[in-house]
Amino acid sequence: MSNAPRLIDPFARAITYLRVSVTDRCDFRCVYCMAEHMTFLPKKELLTLEELDRMCSTFIGLGVEKLRITGGEPLMRRGIMTFFNNMSRHLDSGALKELTLTTNGSQLDRFATDLYAAGVRRVNVSLDTLDTDKFARVTRWGRLDQVLRGIDAAREAGLRIKINTVALKGFNEDELFDLTEWCAREAMDLTFIEVMPMGDLGNEDRIGQYWSLKDLRGDLAMRYTLTDLTERTGGPARYVRLEETRQKIGFITPLTHNFCESCNRVRMTCTGDLFMCLGQEDNASLRDVMRAHPEDDGPLIAAIEEAISHKPKGHDFDYSRQRADGQVSRHMSHTGG
Repeated sequence: MSNAPRLIDPFARAITYLRVSVTDRCDFRCVYCMAEHMTFLPKKELLTLEELDRMCSTFIGLGVEKLRITGGEPLMRRGIMTFFNNMSRHLDSGALKELTLTTNGSQLDRFATDLYAAGVRRVNVSLDTLDTDKFARVTRWGRLDQVLRGIDAAREAGLRIKINTVALKGFNEDELFDLTEWCAREAMDLTFIEVMPMGDLGNEDRIGQYWSLKDLRGDLAMRYTLTDLTERTGGPARYVRLEETRQKIGFITPLTHNFCESCNRVRMTCTGDLFMCLGQEDNASLRDVMRAHPEDDGPLIAAIEEAISHKPKGHDFDYSRQRADGQVSRHMSHTGG
């Protein structure tokens, strides 16, 4: 299969980055991601590991160069290392430039060595606080010591770690410098993310949670010298270097600064629904097309290309009128973190 980019959206953006959710299940219940009492999908609706392989391989044949595995918690999926090991053949061929994942870190102690052996070199770990009690509160079910052990195991295995922290007003504002200095000591990159209006807002006040990263950056600038970087990693983050610590800090700002003009990614759910934009409801169901043609990828390729032709210019997230405009109904765990 040729790896020349074939997926070009209506705004001349080449789609080279696919984020794939392999499960909607998770061992945490983070307040901005999931309801406390979730109803999970029946197994028959999920793509099998073989179907995930076929789907991802088809995208790679269409020019996708970066594959990020997400969930739920991807390492909760039974047999998931079989999938990672199979995907490593695309790294070996050169068609895939990066295979990585986003995780809550709870299972890294078990899987870090195997992930490295499969060709994974970088892992994003979602971590919003270093306070044990606050961690239990924001994750509802989580254990901070288990996550920290996982991070240590990943680093020992040779994986590069980036910490993803959702900026939550009134929750982790007072830990801004603690988190920054901890990452600097441990030689880990750090990216802050604005909370997005996704899922059932009945239990969580997204407006009350929203901490603008413009304000967060201003707080950092009171202690550090910030230098803007031109670096891009294929995702939505913009980066600065803190001159005093020489570390890289990223900002993902869907509300403060819309990053859609350079979007090169699409997201596929564990049920085979392709979302062309995180902040829009439009999607294309690829599972049924694939299952209807078990020996022929042609219809699947046509369905993917048709979906990309409808990729929107950007999302509609907006808190400026003190309401969660652009809210989408699905939980973040359904689309993939």
